[in-house]
Amino acid sequence: MEEQTILVHALQNPKTQEAGFKTLIKEYQQPLYWHIRKIVFDHEDADDVLQNTYIKIFKNIKKFRGESKLFTWMFRIATNEALTFITQKSKKLGLSINEYNENQINQLEADVFFEGDVIAQKLQFAVAKLPEKQRLVFNLKYFEELKYEEISEILETSVGGLKASYHHAVKKIKNELEK
Repeated sequence: MEEQTILVHALQNPKTQEAGFKTLIKEYQQPLYWHIRKIVFDHEDADDVLQNTYIKIFKNIKKFRGESKLFTWMFRIATNEALTFITQKSKKLGLSINEYNENQINQLEADVFFEGDVIAQKLQFAVAKLPEKQRLVFNLKYFEELKYEEISEILETSVGGLKASYHHAVKKIKNELEK
């Protein structure tokens, strides 16, 4: 917790902001990228959303009061940026969000950045087919190994609702993998 406080102070101080931001990127680039990637599916789109996320973090770091953990605050920004990106891109293409996501899922196999053995790919496809909220909850709980309380801060949802969403997601994934 003390490291977070030091980093936040560095980010909020104009004299140390650049060094603080370099530290933030070094420490959080991978987790933020993969969190975003699991939402938008495409590598280039994930890079674009990550850039937008960093811009939002940079512009709003002075407003961060430490009421939540820095990483949950950043994950919330990344989640909102990714969901906004999907909404805007689907509208631009004249598709519903579900149709857009379905197209992205179908393109996963051809993606050179999509790795994993057959079982890992089947799991990713099953997760990708989940409704948005269940997919977010599953990814944060299963892959990021976050606690429900942390996920609650990121998604601004009750812990009880998250547990139900996770339970339904696991059930759907199991059914999909058994096909």
